[in-house]
Amino acid sequence: MSSLEHPAVAKVAAALAEAGQHAAAEGIRVLPAEVRTAAQAAEALGVPVGAIANSLIFRLGSDKNALLALTSGAHRADPATLARLAGAEIGKADADFVRAHTGQPIGGVAPVGHPEPLPTLVDTALRAHDVVWAAAGHPKAVFPTTFAELVALTGGTPGALAGGEEDGQP
Repeated sequence: MSSLEHPAVAKVAAALAEAGQHAAAEGIRVLPAEVRTAAQAAEALGVPVGAIANSLIFRLGSDKNALLALTSGAHRADPATLARLAGAEIGKADADFVRAHTGQPIGGVAPVGHPEPLPTLVDTALRAHDVVWAAAGHPKAVFPTTFAELVALTGGTPGALAGGEEDGQP
């Protein structure tokens, strides 16, 4: 089975198409090797690392809920900023928690295609890139999108996730 036939990738493609993001769905690419880091994805795609949307899952509040933070690969997310924007404490999530809430493995978590929609924060640093690449449900699969499309697709809250002054600006 190719990565495009993988159930999680098919679910992401369907979610993108259902959201009207047909170019993103049709633009899913399967890379020759797994790209579990932003640096690996950027190298494989020949793009700046800042154009990679890292999908980070955190425990939100009570440990039963999840938060998705889509951050630029060019920097680390600031946990205090994430907690402030989410309005709750956040904590680390292990691989089992990530898979339970997304149906996808760490390194392949897409912005969509999860069992239930997740509260999402979208890094305003991604706005600097005309094309942003996000994981498509598998560590070998990615899709092209934009900052604005990520916000619309996820219903996410824009913010300067590394810390800064642009919180809440679409």
